[in-house]
Formats: sequence, C-alpha cells, structure tokens
Amino acid sequence: MLVTSDMEIDIEQISRELSALEQFVDALPEKAFGLGIRVLIAALLFFVGSKLIKLVRRITKKSLQRASAETGVIQFLDGLIKVGLYGLLILMIAGNFGFDATGVVALVGSAGVTVGLALQGSLSNLAGGVLILMLKPFKVGDYIAESGHGTEGTVKEIGIFYSRFETPDGKTVVLPNGSLANNAITNASYAPFRRVDLKIGIAYDADIKAAKQALLAVLEQDADVMRTEPVQVFVDDLADSAVVLGMRCFCENAKYWDVRWRLLENAKLALDAAQIEIPFAQIDVHMKASDIKD
Repeated sequence: MLVTSDMEIDIEQISRELSALEQFVDALPEKAFGLGIRVLIAALLFFVGSKLIKLVRRITKKSLQRASAETGVIQFLDGLIKVGLYGLLILMIAGNFGFDATGVVALVGSAGVTVGLALQGSLSNLAGGVLILMLKPFKVGDYIAESGHGTEGTVKEIGIFYSRFETPDGKTVVLPNGSLANNAITNASYAPFRRVDLKIGIAYDADIKAAKQALLAVLEQDADVMRTEPVQVFVDDLADSAVVLGMRCFCENAKYWDVRWRLLENAKLALDAAQIEIPFAQIDVHMKASDIKD
C-alpha cells in the first residue's frame, strides 16, 4: 500500500510538472513575441530619442551662440543636457521592459549617499567646472599655466568634469576641473597684448652703447612689435662673465612666440654685424711665476 501510495504521489507530481512545462511551452511563443515587440520598441525609443537629443543640443548650441555666450559655457551646458536627457531616455526604455521608473528613481535616491561618497572626486570636478564658468579665470582659447601639475597650454574645452588643453608641442592634456579651481592659474591671454622680455649677455670689454643701439634697432624694425608701447633696451645685470642687456617690448598674444623667436635671432645677427661678442661661460686661469731658489 505504501509503495503504491508512494508511486501514486510520484506520478501525480510528475504529472503536475509536465502540465506546467506544457503550459510554459504553449505560452513561450506569445512571451517571445511580446519580448520581441518590447525590444523593437526599445530600439525605436533609443533611435528616436537619440535623434531628438541631438536636435535639442544643436538648437541649444545655436541659441547660446546667437546670445554671444562663451564657448566654455556652451560646452558645459551641452554636457549637462546630454547627460540629463540620456538619463531620462534610459528610464523610458527601462519602463518599456516593465521596470517601475518610480522604483528606479527611489533606488537611485536611496543609494545617493553611497554614490556620492564613491564619486566625491567627480562631484568636486563638477563644482569646479561651475566655479570656472562663474568666476571666469580663463575661457576657451586662453593660454594659461596651472601650478598644481605644471601644465601650460591653450584651453580647448571646458567640460562637465574635465578641461582639455593643447601644449605648445602639440600634446593634449586633460585636467580635472576641481584641480583647476583650487590651484593658481596664470592667464597670459587675459589682456590682448603680452610683454616680451629677453636677456642677452655681451662681453665686459664690449661697447655697451653700440650694443644697445643695435638691439634697439632690432625692436624698432620688427613689424609685430607694438608702436603704442615703449620699447626698452637696458643693462639688466652684471653677471660673472657678461654684461646682461635686457630687451622689452609688447606684441599681440597670438604672435608672442613668433615675435620672441624672431627677436632672438635678429639680436644675434645684429650683434655679430656690430662685432660685439656674446661670451660663453668660461674660467680664465692666470699663472704667476714665482722665484725659485736653488
């Protein structure tokens, strides 16, 4: 009886499992079809949503450009809009698959403290980007030097979390906005013009007046040296092996390096033409003969 009873129980259990499997198989085409529809809808949402996001970003950029907004402000707001709209699009796609958007938002909110601690550096960079746009220590196109990392170059982009620079040798450097907001910044482009300072040494026995006249002529003959500002040639230092002459003038920011390099070359040529020696570091040893007693 027990064996028969056990066998009857096993048969009933197997029967129930087979029935459930049969129901699952029968419903599988319908579920697969429904899932396929949701996938297609999700793909359509992503395609249309991406196009709309690009359209909104393009309209926003053009509106800001017409309002004469700075390039850095445009880049920063464009990044915020991109992140926000794509986040909304992800919530819509999740809702299409049956996820409760309210529940997702609540879950993200409950994990906000943990996420905030984990992304503390990123939030600091975001705040740094806001401060840069508000206080405007520099803008896109400025040539700056940053004290924290010793970076020097032209600002190409001010993003949400990071800013991008191009160094004079063509390298691209990306720095966090938090670091830029907390370190000293030297902005060489803040004024429309920049001063060029050069130092050139001449020999102690050279004619200082002739050297100054030759260097002054170099400054006055250069087409990119500003005529509205005075040019100067002066004795800057009496060094160990040379009399150091200083040259000072102003030029446009964009032409600074070209002017500097050209003036150095022309100064050397002018001194050579005037037969004025540019000494190099050397040591003169004078030997004094002494009487040697036999």
